[in-house]
Amino acid sequence: MKFSVTQNGQSLDSSLYTWDEKAKTFSTNEDRLVLDFSGINEVTFKTGFACTFDTGSDCTFDTGSYCTFKTGHGCTFKTGYGCTFDTGSGCTFDTGSDCTFDTGSGCTFDTGSGCTFDTGSDCTFKTGHGCTFDTEKNCVVVRRDMFEVIQLEVEKTIKLNSHEVKGFTYVEEKHTIVIDGKEIEISHESFLKLKEILS
Repeated sequence: MKFSVTQNGQSLDSSLYTWDEKAKTFSTNEDRLVLDFSGINEVTFKTGFACTFDTGSDCTFDTGSYCTFKTGHGCTFKTGYGCTFDTGSGCTFDTGSDCTFDTGSGCTFDTGSGCTFDTGSDCTFKTGHGCTFDTEKNCVVVRRDMFEVIQLEVEKTIKLNSHEVKGFTYVEEKHTIVIDGKEIEISHESFLKLKEILS
């Protein structure tokens, strides 16, 4: 199996990590690594913080903070805060706060506060406060600070109320269009109708 592990642009000495080829498990206490396992699926990673991963599908990650992940589908992440995820579908995330997620559909998120989500459909979110969600249909928000379940609506933007305050408010999205050189601000609903007419 071919893979690469670098630190500060140099190959990491193999004495600083353990690779069990049979169990497909990579372990190290080192930080700030770049790991390229892009051709290998079903790998388990245990690392320090601020690492970058490029892997195949069905992998498991147990890492520190400030890591970046680019993976296939079906991966499980248990990380610290401040991580960035660019993954396929069907992933499970158990992370700290201030993470950014760009994923496919069918993912489950259990995170801290201040996270940003851009996902496909059929996702479940269980987060702290101050998070941003950009989703498709059939998604649910579960607030663990209030134990509240919110069913998201298609083409509706909401803002959750502050920490330990139930509920949310609808956010009216505005769009600016230019007609004969004049900028005109219209509602999101009008924008969608106009878009449909012009299609």
